[in-house]
Amino acid sequence: MDKGFNYSNLKLGIIGGGQLGKIMSQEAKKMGFHVTILDPTFNCPAAQVSDKHIVGGFHDNEKLEQLVQETDVTTFELEHVDISLLKELYDSGHKIHPSPYVIELIQNKYEQKKFLDERGIPVPAYKDVTSKNDLKSFGFPVIQKAKKEGYDGKGVYMLKSADEIDNSIKTESFIEELVDIDKELAIIVARNIEGQIKSYPVVEMLFDNRTNICDIVMAPAKISKEIEQRVLEISEKSIEVLEGVGIFGVELFLTNSGDILVNEIAPRPHNSGHYTVEACATSQFEQIIRAVTNLPLGSTKIFSPAVMINLLGEKGYEGEPFIDGIHDALEIPELSFHFYGKSFTKPFRKMGHVTVLDDDINKAWQKAMKAKSILKVKGSKEL
Repeated sequence: MDKGFNYSNLKLGIIGGGQLGKIMSQEAKKMGFHVTILDPTFNCPAAQVSDKHIVGGFHDNEKLEQLVQETDVTTFELEHVDISLLKELYDSGHKIHPSPYVIELIQNKYEQKKFLDERGIPVPAYKDVTSKNDLKSFGFPVIQKAKKEGYDGKGVYMLKSADEIDNSIKTESFIEELVDIDKELAIIVARNIEGQIKSYPVVEMLFDNRTNICDIVMAPAKISKEIEQRVLEISEKSIEVLEGVGIFGVELFLTNSGDILVNEIAPRPHNSGHYTVEACATSQFEQIIRAVTNLPLGSTKIFSPAVMINLLGEKGYEGEPFIDGIHDALEIPELSFHFYGKSFTKPFRKMGHVTVLDDDINKAWQKAMKAKSILKVKGSKEL
């Protein structure tokens, strides 16, 4: 059956050259595909393992068009991209997945939330902010979120009282009720061009309270089968109503009263899915290549419980990165170390990650915490 691609000579384009693009490129190269990436940074992580690097910004329409024209299919490792020309190219028949229209919707967190809400997906109560009075709608404390450009905790602000309104986010924003959270969950959902869907196990995310960056992922999450099934149904329905093609990280809240609410969706490989490289039959990074080139989706079976920890740049350092503790950390059984190849570190920047396996999730946790205490990414300059 003709799937529309010559797989023996397939050219894949990736918008973005960070750590996600790097591992995507490595998986595509395993399959024999030619990879071109677009990123403004010379020798960015993905450039180190790809066939071609177009040096250009994510709002440079000339370079974006070059990438699309030179490849058979284009995909994304980040969503903060100018989609105006990409929509024209998509409408004229170029293969871009997820579609620029899906990226456009997800770029605006308010419109994303409204879209899901209108299609019956449970989300936290929310309200558009058009004046300071809107910030008082749900009482306090309340969560204010920038509609665009927020990621890794940026663009999110908790207003604890009316006295803090003057400190509120000044860009276009909306508010959400402060959810009574029991656990923050996530799931990776894949959907290919023909509509085949496969989901990975539900995981629990733990956050660094200094930055609100996802710090630790436990796979699978310690939840009941009933909760797991509801998360699966809600998340797969979310991707179906989006008509998304590719890999999607769905972040959810499990409330103390047992409700499941979708927080937001990332239209690309996600931090919560890094563990799949070692723990699952098909990694999220291979899966996105399969999905956007319309190959059958791979098995999402998990072989072992896993704990993933992010390696963030140490506070008080910047510059050329240096890794402390790698020798001692690699003595820990079933530990896999990933360093992204970024040439510059700064406080809390994602520089790598570690995944630890064990038949017992609690033992995996203990080993991961040991690694976390040993491994430090410092820089050539003290701040």
